[in-house]
Amino acid sequence: MPRELIADKPGSTVLREYEEAPLNPDQVRAKTVYSAVKHGTEFRGFQANTLDASDRFDWEWRMHMRGQRQPETAFPKRLGNMYVAEVIEVGSDVTGVQLGDRIFGHASVRETHTVSGDKIEKIPEGVSWKALMYTDPASVAVNGIREGNIRLGDRVAVFGLGAIGLMAAQCAKVAGASWVAAIDPIERRCSAAEAHGADVVFDPREVDVGLEIKKITGKLGVDVAMETSGSAQAMYDALRCTRYQGTVVSTAYYNRPMEGLNFTGEWHRNRIRIIACRSASEPYPDYGWDIKRNDQLANDLLFAGKLKADNLLDPIVAFEDVAEAYLQMNEHPETAIKLGVDHSL
Repeated sequence: MPRELIADKPGSTVLREYEEAPLNPDQVRAKTVYSAVKHGTEFRGFQANTLDASDRFDWEWRMHMRGQRQPETAFPKRLGNMYVAEVIEVGSDVTGVQLGDRIFGHASVRETHTVSGDKIEKIPEGVSWKALMYTDPASVAVNGIREGNIRLGDRVAVFGLGAIGLMAAQCAKVAGASWVAAIDPIERRCSAAEAHGADVVFDPREVDVGLEIKKITGKLGVDVAMETSGSAQAMYDALRCTRYQGTVVSTAYYNRPMEGLNFTGEWHRNRIRIIACRSASEPYPDYGWDIKRNDQLANDLLFAGKLKADNLLDPIVAFEDVAEAYLQMNEHPETAIKLGVDHSL
């Protein structure tokens, strides 16, 4: 029987067998070739130790309802985010899809995927599987760049160099930024940002990032700072490095109380605008833009090679080892950038 990666309880991973349902006439079944994990969002649910687990978010009221447990935090739960797969079975009503075609999409880490024929996304010729695994973080980064209104010649600082931050640093240059600083305490992530075009990288444990950026920019600061890490200290550093009436854009989800975040100085006196950015929330602030258009732009940039993910899947493990690797990343984020799974290993 095929298997899938699940959390059987908070903080625990296993490979679980599952049964394939008979294929409907309008469906396609595919055997997985590659998979990837979405770290921040997934780990929040995997750990089940944040407000999301204890206080249900009510979309009608648009607020957490205190003491009401979120139904989708129940376990077991599937883990994983993206896949590339090869078609092995085609329903009788499906057209335009053949055996052997390679497709990609959003789904958990499992050995097969059953997809409605009208939801199939074929892989464009010449696009690497590693680029495909970055379509989700690229989409979040594109949305943050647009909502931050980064313009030609702007100076930008990106805090947090996970998958989203690494895409954001590249997107800022594509949008016209003349100078990009990349900040993270993890050396391998800083090295990746530098290799992909960041002008300077900082370890916030080693230097006062706000002061260093002000020095480099002649005491002015950056026009836009992007906070992608979910760290209170990173948010405060973002406020400290941003110019008078500049902008801080946050794509992050803050899991814990914001200890160390100080609003008494830089934010108030410098009249800094803070934007909460979420690519999955509609309506978008710009007329004519929605999730579909935003996602398509992110894909186009990746597929054209304007955003590069060549060495940004780190580590890449065999399917047999993914449960252990998932735990390793959760407990030791410094050992990874974004977890990829090669099902052929």
